[in-house]
Amino acid sequence: MSRDHVQSAERPAPAAGAPGRTRPDAGPASGGAETPFLELLARGASAEAYEQPVLLARAEGLPAERITALQQAKVLALRVRAELEGRRRREAELSALFETAHDLAGLRDLDAVLRAIVQRARSLLGTDVAYLSLNDPARGDTYMRVTEGSVAARFQQLRLGMGEGLGGLVAQTARPYVTDDYFRDDRFQHTRSIDTGVRDEGLVAILGVPLTLGHHVIGVLFAADRRARVFEREQIALLGSFAALAAAAIDTANLLAETRSALAGLERANEIIKDRSAVIERASEVHDRLTGLVLRGGGVHDVAAAVSQVLDGTVEFTEATAAPGRALESSRAEGHAVRHRDDWIAAVAAGDELLGALVLRGHPGLDPVDQRTLERAAMVTSLLLLARRSAAEAEQRVRGELLDDLLDARDRDPRLLRERAARLHADLDATHTVLAARLEGPAAGADEEADARRRLWAAASHLAATRQGLAAARDGGTVLLLPLTPGDTATELARRTARHLGTAVHEPVTVGASAPVEHLTARPDTVASAYAEARRCLDALRLLGRAGDGSAAEDFGFLGLLLAGERDIAGFVTRTIGQVVAYDERRGTELLRTLDAYFACGMSPARTKDELHVHVNTVAQRLERVGRLLGDDWQSPARALEIQLALRLHRLSGGAPPPARH
Repeated sequence: MSRDHVQSAERPAPAAGAPGRTRPDAGPASGGAETPFLELLARGASAEAYEQPVLLARAEGLPAERITALQQAKVLALRVRAELEGRRRREAELSALFETAHDLAGLRDLDAVLRAIVQRARSLLGTDVAYLSLNDPARGDTYMRVTEGSVAARFQQLRLGMGEGLGGLVAQTARPYVTDDYFRDDRFQHTRSIDTGVRDEGLVAILGVPLTLGHHVIGVLFAADRRARVFEREQIALLGSFAALAAAAIDTANLLAETRSALAGLERANEIIKDRSAVIERASEVHDRLTGLVLRGGGVHDVAAAVSQVLDGTVEFTEATAAPGRALESSRAEGHAVRHRDDWIAAVAAGDELLGALVLRGHPGLDPVDQRTLERAAMVTSLLLLARRSAAEAEQRVRGELLDDLLDARDRDPRLLRERAARLHADLDATHTVLAARLEGPAAGADEEADARRRLWAAASHLAATRQGLAAARDGGTVLLLPLTPGDTATELARRTARHLGTAVHEPVTVGASAPVEHLTARPDTVASAYAEARRCLDALRLLGRAGDGSAAEDFGFLGLLLAGERDIAGFVTRTIGQVVAYDERRGTELLRTLDAYFACGMSPARTKDELHVHVNTVAQRLERVGRLLGDDWQSPARALEIQLALRLHRLSGGAPPPARH
């Protein structure tokens, strides 16, 4: 397949009403710059209308600061409008799919269902024309069955030989094809009859996807425009979903036709037919139940539980890696549930992507209709997973944008930042830590490296969402802003994050953490500073040969002073001997002076008591107090070196020990 991954250019959404002249200073007494744009958002104005407040402000000669505020509010409002439009579009797509699935469950008129599918496909893809063709095995071609938006009689009666034109190639290869300009595309076999019909209809851009039952292509579903257009990947997937529903409708209609034929020709099988009708009715009820469950916000495990009750067995959803490989591949290839020992496996797939499987446990015998119930439950599960993924990706983007604003836009309105964070269930007023994460895998090509970074960002975004934090891709790695729970430390959080991300992406991940930061909405510039500190910590870990590990800046002691770009001397002194300094200040004691003399005398209590002119027991008592304040390992070589450096820096900064009292 070619050209089907090209993204289409965005089209401006139609205005809900003609935009009025909204004064840029209109609104409540606070005079917020966002007021006119909130009004535009409320009435669903077109994107062009958002320029009016700025143009009006300039025309009225308002101050430059006011115009700048309006510009910033306009950008934010347009972003919110785009997000709302995207969500409305996704909701409309899912609603149409679920409505079509509901129609399929209560199928009575095949033509009516096919017309509904074509109409909804045309409406959601925003094309001029949509149509559906069915294969004719007797003549070896495919013919028009349903059209929507067509105006040319010759086009509506068109027949395409296998391999001819775009539709004939789709029907022959069972693969979707797309072109932004049909008559200039030499991939397709152009014939006079096909080109004449397409030209009569005035079509330019065409997308076609196959209708398949198992290995067999039974027709093609099309969406087309009378102007050049590039169809997006999501639009191709959406049309493919409609094609799957259309194929299921045809399959169900065929089953109903077979049932009616059996009722007419086999009187002696009356009881069997009654049983079969009851089972079919139960399948219809299952579809209604599953559709209602999904629309109420149920999850994949809720779907499995519902099907378990209907099939009187245990149905479980499993990841693709946990299902029997050969049976799962066979189910995906055939489009049906397959038996594996005493179980039945139904692949949950979306196009070429395998999302998992529904497994019916311990049920070797399965009625064909129950088998289709399991298969259609797998189809509903795939739609549900795609919807959940779409929502999760949208939330990940929003979380990343908020973190980018905290890192880059230090003049953001704290109130707006707090409101945006609250919508994501993040509390920016709590204590947080900024973490910088980077992959440490072997050297790879550009595509493999980009894929690895995407997997790291996805894993970090999932972790941030579960921890009420934020995550964004940055500087070849990922940055996270995670809250610190009581009793937790930045070091422990960094190490847990390194292990979690490394497990998720199956490669070592190095994580550097900043010191805890607070009040981010009041001081958003602290996030950028903390990120710089986390990156220095990450670089230090790699320099020290600790790639794949996690640590915080405070773990490096005075080594952190050498590695840091900004020398945080006061912070180092406070972390190292701050408790001793505070004790002396509260009690008027001489622990600092004793420490200084103790190190100056080679850590000899006897020489220290002569230096201080006190009894040796006094020295011992003071050193015991120091040990309780600093920890039992304070005389180890590494700690002793840090303490001596902190004492020297404390003196140089003007904090000399108090004079001895005799």
